[in-house]
Amino acid sequence: MENKKLYVGNLKYSVTNEELTELFNQHGAIANVNVIEGKGFGFVEFETQEDAAKAKEALNGQDFQGRNMRVDYARPRKPRENSWNDRY
Repeated sequence: MENKKLYVGNLKYSVTNEELTELFNQHGAIANVNVIEGKGFGFVEFETQEDAAKAKEALNGQDFQGRNMRVDYARPRKPRENSWNDRY
């Protein structure tokens, strides 16, 4: 399976999509960036798996705004069980 989406953790809560885009853009063409506001993590999706692999290798454990980032391949979302819509 080709994985082009990276999980980026241990971010400052104030990090923006633009800041993450600027950092990861140095490693390849980005398709999408989504920082989860107020949670300290986000996702960066690249155009190709090769670019995602390069970014993961280069940035995992690196300092960004005073914190060591955790960069890994994103796992697929699990379907939510027992959600409100399923019950009614």
